[in-house]
Amino acid sequence: MDQTLLTTRDVVGMYRLALEDARDLSWLTKVTNLFKSDQALETYPFIGQVPAMREWLGGRSAKGFTANSLSIANKHYEATIEIALRDLRRDKTDQLELRITELANQGPQHWASLVTTLLLNGDTTVCYDGQYFFDTDHSEGSSGSQSNKISVDISAAPTQVHGVVAAPSVEEMQFAILQGIQGLMGLKDNQGRPMNQGASSFTVLAPTGLWLTAAQAVSAVTTVNSAAANLNPNVLTGLAIDVALNAELTWTDSFTIHRTDSPMKAIIRQEETMPQIKVKDETSEYAFDNDAIQVGIDSWRNGGYGFWQRAAKVILT
Repeated sequence: MDQTLLTTRDVVGMYRLALEDARDLSWLTKVTNLFKSDQALETYPFIGQVPAMREWLGGRSAKGFTANSLSIANKHYEATIEIALRDLRRDKTDQLELRITELANQGPQHWASLVTTLLLNGDTTVCYDGQYFFDTDHSEGSSGSQSNKISVDISAAPTQVHGVVAAPSVEEMQFAILQGIQGLMGLKDNQGRPMNQGASSFTVLAPTGLWLTAAQAVSAVTTVNSAAANLNPNVLTGLAIDVALNAELTWTDSFTIHRTDSPMKAIIRQEETMPQIKVKDETSEYAFDNDAIQVGIDSWRNGGYGFWQRAAKVILT
């Protein structure tokens, strides 16, 4: 009786089916732009802002690229699992499908890690204008000095319930979110015009310790005692604000706010190749020497900073 119930082809088939179901985390597509790449290094010239409509006087007045640019080099990433031939022979289908599904999900999960690392390093890493991504003295053209790094003294919040920076009250979190949005709304472009005028959709990326409070802050009136002074952003301003948990954020007193209804986002994801599956199958020298096969995925990709004007870091003090 033939006891070879599973083969490398079966494993590859499992992976391809799992890959079809693998999706980016929802917040990734809201706060990032995904650009395809066809070379080792991509350079993004920042064109400045689209000019305002003006009266036609003496011909057109075209605006070109600014002197600022950003280069992102693709890097090679991989994830590989090993499967003993005895497990293929013994038809461990259910267990193998789970591992293969996890492998297929590594692509989206890796994007989340790359983006989160950029956010965590935003206080100390420069972006296209030569300033740290999260900074208090950005300046371009006629914008004047601007900040997307916003400190909020929660003890000064007009609330009846107070907490501490690592565990603020819901009312304090509402106040902090509104302060962050106000900061984004006040940013100007290189022509001195409001950068985020008309913005109505935002995503709050919160670390684990602040996520529940942030979710409550944008969802409902808080308590009977504070209802009259409720600061719920979705109620007061008519904005569409959602909260996403980012468990890889290590801050205990900070979160980020991203404008999500603009075509240009705060973070760039750059992909040269989608995750590709590669195997050392039953006929390989590796299988002969180790009585196992290896199944791996690899991709050329990277991330970088886009428009700092589309995100703010809010620090509770």
